[in-house]
Parts: sequence; structure tokens; C-alpha cells
Amino acid sequence: MKSKEILILSGKGGTGKTTITGALAYWLEDKILVDADVDASNLPLLFAHQIIHQEPFKSGFVARKDEDLCTSCGICQEKCRFGAIDENFRIDPLACEGCGVCAWFCPEKAITMEEKEVGEIFYAESNHGPLIYAHLYPGEENSGKLVSEVKKKAKEWAEKKDLSYIVVDGSPGIGCPVIASISGADVVLLVAEPTISGLHDLERVIALIKHFRLPGALVINKADLNEQMAQKIKAAAQKQGLAILGEVPYDPQVFQAVQKGKPIPDIIDQSPVVEALKEIYEKFRQNCMD
Repeated sequence: MKSKEILILSGKGGTGKTTITGALAYWLEDKILVDADVDASNLPLLFAHQIIHQEPFKSGFVARKDEDLCTSCGICQEKCRFGAIDENFRIDPLACEGCGVCAWFCPEKAITMEEKEVGEIFYAESNHGPLIYAHLYPGEENSGKLVSEVKKKAKEWAEKKDLSYIVVDGSPGIGCPVIASISGADVVLLVAEPTISGLHDLERVIALIKHFRLPGALVINKADLNEQMAQKIKAAAQKQGLAILGEVPYDPQVFQAVQKGKPIPDIIDQSPVVEALKEIYEKFRQNCMD
């Protein structure tokens, strides 16, 4: 059985995307949770979990030198275009771009190119099902490739456990990690906030999912803080043919759930926020998950 992949995107940070993802995933059974924001994964903060396995993620190459073979001829320094080799012919791994020119021209074959570890992937069991996420090391590249690898591992895990759904909490923006998240998704849930930047970035992410011909639906978070802007966001979504699943009101109690690292329904029993989220979940399940 092929698992259905649900992707939650926001277009910008700070909309409450992860908080809403956690609330919807709270009610959904038979799923694996995936955090595709490899630069700053937050979904693991909402679900108590135990890491059962972790593995390094390698991408790109870095030059390594065997000092016993080096004759200090200086060819490597002459050929390097990134200033990664100093006057003593030492290689700075932070400056090295992994192009391999130094290794190619070294007459003594003292330099080799080694695959570079740039992050880690974590497998965990949470109190609401399996969870997979990753951390890209500070300053490293290939975040899109790491997202693709995380999603690949999640699909393998979902197939092994015969799970029906893969719930992916995407990263903000429309860059490489988001595009990598979109690949293989079946439906996209967009979360917007009623601000000028919220409208602008929502329009960008709508254009992105339209380009990839993915069905989408919209949730407006903290909608009552700026009802006029919320109406503009609804109009923009309707113009693009997006289903509007509902609006979530602002509630200071939500911060209690975030501070305690739990999904909203775990902390708040009865409130307009929980009622709105449950109604959105039911609409999403009926209209977008079949």
C-alpha cells in the first residue's frame, strides 16, 4: 500500500505552521511524522520521543592531505581558486569547496577527496507514532538533498510499518528545501497569517504548488488579529482555486502548549482554537485525504 503524503507549508516563518501540523497530526492515526525543516526542526519539540537510531548524512567532498607524501611543491596552492590552501600548504576544510583541482594536479598524489559529513538523520518513536527528522550542521550546504534523503527514509519506514499517511512539516519559504519537500507530495496544506508579508509569501508558495500541479488547501492562523487582511488572503486563495478549510483564532493559551512541548489538544481541552482545529482536521480529512 502506498502511503499518502501530506505536506504542510507556510511560505514564511512564524505563521504557526508547526503548531498547526502538530495539532492535526495529534488526531490523525496510522501515520509517520516528518520534519523537513533540516535547518531548524521544530516538530520534535512538540512530540515527546525517544531516538532509536541516528546516522550521518554525507554530501559533497573535502580535500585531505597526506603529510608524509607531500613535498611542498606548491602546485595545490597555485591551482586552488578558493584560497583554501595557505602558504604552508595546509588545507582549510571550511574554505575548501570540494572541487578536486588540488588532488587532480598533485604530482605525489598526496591529496585525496573525501566525502563530507554535513548533517545527521534521526529516527524516533514518539507518543503519536514514528518520527523522522534531521539536522544540517551550521554553515553546511545541500539542505535540499538532505530533505530528499529524509523523505526517502520516511517512505521506506512507512512502507515497512504499512502506514497510511506521511505527514511532512515543510520548511518556510520557497527555496530548495521546500521544492525537495514538494517532490512526491500528494496534497499540500498551506498555513498563512493575516499580515502583509503573510499575503505576499502565500502568493509565492501558491504559485509554487500550482507549478507542480499539486492540490492545496488553506488555513488562516490567528485570523482575528487582522480581519481585513484575513479577507484579502481568502480572496487571493479563492482566486487561485484553493479550498479554504477554516480560520484559527488567536489564543494566548497556545503558547502554553508550545512551551511545554506538546500538541495544542494535549494541553487545551476546550477552547475556540481546539474547536477550530478539529473542524479543519475533519474538513481536510474528508476533502483532501481520500
